[in-house]
Amino acid sequence: MPIYEYVCRACGETFEDIVSTDAPAPPCPKCKAQKTEKLLSRCRVGRSSADTGFTASAPKASSGGCAGCSGGNCSTCG
Repeated sequence: MPIYEYVCRACGETFEDIVSTDAPAPPCPKCKAQKTEKLLSRCRVGRSSADTGFTASAPKASSGGCAGCSGGNCSTCG
């Protein structure tokens, strides 16, 4: 199931949740309001390194922070 980002229209909280594509929006974890709305998330579309200048490399070994990146080039992989 995909992870979606939501915003609560009652309190402004933004959060992520794993929800099936046809399920209704989950309630806000902070205020429990049902006034949540799925946000349009930015995604990365596959492109060649010639188009982007980016060359993928193996993730750096680190004591923490790299669970969310796939290329070892995020700011937490330092």
